[in-house]
Amino acid sequence: MNKCNTIYGAKFDIVEENELQMKKISLAFILFSTLQIVAQDKTEIFVFDLEPVYEGLQLTNFTNISNNDGYNNQPSFSTNETILFAGNKNGQTDISEYNLINKTQKFINSKTDGSEYSPQKFALKNDVAAVRLDTDGLQRLYQYNYENGTFSELIPIVQIAYFSFYNNNTMLATVLDSDQMALVQIDFQSKKVDTILRNVGRSVHKVPKSKSMSYTAVNEDKNLDIFMLDMNNGESFFICQLPIGVQDYVWLNDTQILAGSRNKLFMFDTLGPQNWNQVASLEEFGVSNITRMAVSQNGKKIAIVGQSN
Repeated sequence: MNKCNTIYGAKFDIVEENELQMKKISLAFILFSTLQIVAQDKTEIFVFDLEPVYEGLQLTNFTNISNNDGYNNQPSFSTNETILFAGNKNGQTDISEYNLINKTQKFINSKTDGSEYSPQKFALKNDVAAVRLDTDGLQRLYQYNYENGTFSELIPIVQIAYFSFYNNNTMLATVLDSDQMALVQIDFQSKKVDTILRNVGRSVHKVPKSKSMSYTAVNEDKNLDIFMLDMNNGESFFICQLPIGVQDYVWLNDTQILAGSRNKLFMFDTLGPQNWNQVASLEEFGVSNITRMAVSQNGKKIAIVGQSN
């Protein structure tokens, strides 16, 4: 089976400590993956206009939308011009919203004793879902009213780490499972939680314009494979392996996947050669240590989490 861990046209250069972390995938993986609370480096969220060109991807109109100290991470587009993210507010992580047209930022949730992470808009309503890490160690999924910031718990008991909506009533999520994470499917109407797979990664996504979702699973070499799950019949099939040391990816469209390493972006085309191609560099923008990304619904903008040199 082709594990797709080579990069065509570029030297595959990954930070050595990241590769070592992936090989020590057990408890260290969970501690690194479940919201990365402790000892955070300063992370920022950078937004670009995105356009495919012959050489790869053209990134223009560079903007730092967080531009403050502390943890700013986990972006998601609620509209083509509005981005939600976990943002630093006086030392606490809350749900931040940035409007790209007005260039304004606001915080959505009412003050809580915990911190909010991975904010995402519901599929068919304006309310926002986010993972709250409370001071007592509980890690739960909450729904936040977009208008007034009030909140209610969505799923009791389950220790959710990361999630992605399939529709308004169904999501895939990774949950804490001993010293690993497990992939579960959650039905909000029935409150049913079904475990699909154990020993998975943190990156879960809805595949654009399809009835599928994607997730990552730890393979025999302790690296991460991307799988696609048909939400109608429950069948999964292998797509490719992420580059060694990389945990995050995003779908550009229904066939192309984007991943970041250091200050470079790499693409895997499910309909093309089975390898990762370098398609862009953020070196000229002074951005490094790329991790999470999000692409707008119309595919014209991309939000990238990284560090400013």
